[in-house]
Amino acid sequence: MATVNGPVTVATDLAAARDGVVGVSAANGALIAGQVRLATSFWARFRGLMGRPRLDADEGLFLPVNSIHMLFMRFPIDALFVDDPDAAGDRRIVAIRADLQAWRGLVMPVRGATGVLELPAGTAAQSALRAGDVVRLAPGIGSVVQPTD
Repeated sequence: MATVNGPVTVATDLAAARDGVVGVSAANGALIAGQVRLATSFWARFRGLMGRPRLDADEGLFLPVNSIHMLFMRFPIDALFVDDPDAAGDRRIVAIRADLQAWRGLVMPVRGATGVLELPAGTAAQSALRAGDVVRLAPGIGSVVQPTD
């Protein structure tokens, strides 16, 4: 899916994202995060959340990858590894890596995952999310903001 030095193909459920920002909701419609940036270019994937001082409660980052690292991070995160969207745009959570600490190395590739949602630490527990649950990434869910890039 990803190329080494170019943009990646974004699933059709994200193609309409205005300014590269989507929201994430649970299957029951509960808002998980309203300001999730899409990291689809090589540079955006490489940089990820490195150098940021924190993620606000409503923020996140979606990367179309199946593994991440915590090097050069300044804060802990929850990582929700998801599969491809189905016809309705729903993505199943394949695995959750909660409370990943800054500077703690690599998160090994997750089999079956085609993307990862990086959210503030504690979001998965607060939202009662578990592997097997369904989430939806789509424009227009939650609040609309300009990306910080």
